[in-house]
Amino acid sequence: MPSASCDTFLDDIEDIVSQEDSKPQDRHFSRKHVVPKVRRRNTQKYLQEENRPPSDSTIPGIQKIWIRTWGCSHNNSDGEYMAGQLAAYGYKITENASDADLWLLNSCTVKNPAEDHFRNSIKKAQEENKKIVLAGCVPQAQPRQDYLKGLSIIGVQQIDRVVEVVEETIKGHSVRLLGQKKDNGKRLGGARLDLPKIRKNPLIEIISINTGCLNACTYCKTKHARGNLASYPIDELVDRAKQSFQEGVCEIWLTSEDTGAYGRDIGSSLPALLWKLVEVIPEGAMLRLGMTNPPYILEHLEEMAKILHHPRVYAFLHIPVQSASDAVLMEMKREYCVADFKRVVDFLKDKVPGITIATDIICGFPGETDQDFQETVKLVEEYKFPSLFINQFYPRPGTPAAKMEQVPAQVKKQRTKELSRIFHSYSPYDHKIGQRQQVLVTEESFDSKFYVAHNRFYEQVLVPKNPIFMGKMVEVDIYESGKHFMKGQPVSDAKVYTPSISKPLARGEVSGLTEIHTMVSGNSKPFSGTSKHKEHSFHKRRKRIFLLPSCPCSTKDFVIPILP
Repeated sequence: MPSASCDTFLDDIEDIVSQEDSKPQDRHFSRKHVVPKVRRRNTQKYLQEENRPPSDSTIPGIQKIWIRTWGCSHNNSDGEYMAGQLAAYGYKITENASDADLWLLNSCTVKNPAEDHFRNSIKKAQEENKKIVLAGCVPQAQPRQDYLKGLSIIGVQQIDRVVEVVEETIKGHSVRLLGQKKDNGKRLGGARLDLPKIRKNPLIEIISINTGCLNACTYCKTKHARGNLASYPIDELVDRAKQSFQEGVCEIWLTSEDTGAYGRDIGSSLPALLWKLVEVIPEGAMLRLGMTNPPYILEHLEEMAKILHHPRVYAFLHIPVQSASDAVLMEMKREYCVADFKRVVDFLKDKVPGITIATDIICGFPGETDQDFQETVKLVEEYKFPSLFINQFYPRPGTPAAKMEQVPAQVKKQRTKELSRIFHSYSPYDHKIGQRQQVLVTEESFDSKFYVAHNRFYEQVLVPKNPIFMGKMVEVDIYESGKHFMKGQPVSDAKVYTPSISKPLARGEVSGLTEIHTMVSGNSKPFSGTSKHKEHSFHKRRKRIFLLPSCPCSTKDFVIPILP
């Protein structure tokens, strides 16, 4: 096997195609000058046998792919985009893991358990001899981990090239694309928003408004994967929302690592985006805001209160506090104090009566004392958050917090248990029994006994499973409440309102297909990315692709062709 130094590395996966290799358009053009010989086939059986590929075929585009996603709504949106592109190419997206030829595992790096599940899934796929492509924040942040060696990886900003990576993996190659999207040296928000996707729920569109953040929290591993803030332009986000409504979506979720920081890198702001979005939301459809850290909403409080009053915006905001101890927040490098958090919450609760404030708390951060923890307990008892995400601290490799003196495991577990007990000691919805509410029905409950709807404050309301309700705005009377939900009985003479401006796509149907997805070589091939990507083809390739992990510059998309 010939050796190569870093000086001989090629810049990207397409560069192994030489100037003499034919381009897709050349082959397509030449076909116009070929007159095929007509052969008569008299039996349907012959046609079926001819069209059926062999069971061990490596022809791209005919295999079944199982996609598993862990983590946040941003990750789920990435998974939907990857599924859509693969389906548009011709691959079959299956929900049966054992039936799949290839597993696409889209990971989350926030906590140890999520990565453990990811690692176990890789091991299981290998035991079952499945082809594997890895995605998400774990391989992006630490691509050289031992259990990732030899496996194909698609970076969080490279999801528009998932077809290429899957194609090469099917052929038996190992490919890694981990580079950043840039335009004239400026980092972009990620892959284009107009790519094909398969929505997990055809009624809900998840739109990533930016990637990365401006913080440097000492416990956060996601920053290693998603990087610094990079926002999408407002016009692109508005166009994506319009397209979603044209495909029958009735609810939009805005997501990112920090929605409140949106636009700071492009001279815009979250309120500026939201006012443009509400202009295109149909009556009865709803917009849900994602997580925002306290520092980046403080300067927009007045505008945010007005937006959260809008009839087509849920009066809901996720503002993580993480700890009610200023000493702990300083060690976390959260860039705010408890008083800042309280100011945001108090202002919004005053200006937007009934608003739902969700928050996160980490129990057992390094250096957290009993007094620090008691401050957090008092905060929960004071505000009685209806939605509270309680997390035991896990030291993530490579973060500053992992090097700090750790709180004993037993203490962390005890504090997590104590805070959970306090959370479950109050009932946030009992006072709403007897109210009449408008709710938007968007999904089915886990036990399949009810449909799940949300009211104006994004509180969960269970309604009877009447198919006519799905995707509709329904008026209900609240007759029962639980810790995390209410139950509503539809008003008998109330009108069922349809917010969608068109019929929703069927489950599994590909969104966003346009004329650009043309037929090439008998397959529906989505061209994506720059013109450079359009000019190159992976057909007829006879070279093996390697990433050299020992090279110090191998964090980029360097590949080297190894001749047979």
